[in-house]
Amino acid sequence: MIDIRPAERADVPQILYFVRELAAFEREPDAVEADEAMIAHALFTEHSAEALIAELDGKAVGFALFFHNFSTWTGKKGLYLEDLYVTPDARGAGVGTAVLRHLAGVALERDCGRFEWSVLDWNQPAIDFYRKMGATGMDEWRIQRVTGDALRELASPGGR
Repeated sequence: MIDIRPAERADVPQILYFVRELAAFEREPDAVEADEAMIAHALFTEHSAEALIAELDGKAVGFALFFHNFSTWTGKKGLYLEDLYVTPDARGAGVGTAVLRHLAGVALERDCGRFEWSVLDWNQPAIDFYRKMGATGMDEWRIQRVTGDALRELASPGGR
């Protein structure tokens, strides 16, 4: 049986484990800078994001981390799925579908105009899964990112 529940503070070590597993799957195993304290602070102090734990037969097998954004076009907040991870042994059991259905329900419940996420262009199994779930690719859009030294330089007077 699949259960989807809100993450609790005690789930933080499991969430960080899943984040590291996701990073390894996405070919960036050394990219995770977050630690348990940072995740706990973001989820349970700042409330800047929310997380769900997916359980299969009582065992944690995945998680989703999401937050609200805002669309000036719809005039409504949206739900943005930052991370969705299901352990390899639980893939194909309906866990990912259950998580996406749950989050779609959250988006509707909160009167969100959109439910969005990103997927790596090489992850064809995920792309196929998302299409099957009714998602539309926004292929004409390209994510832009500024981090680290470039972010500091951009923020400085006289920067880029």
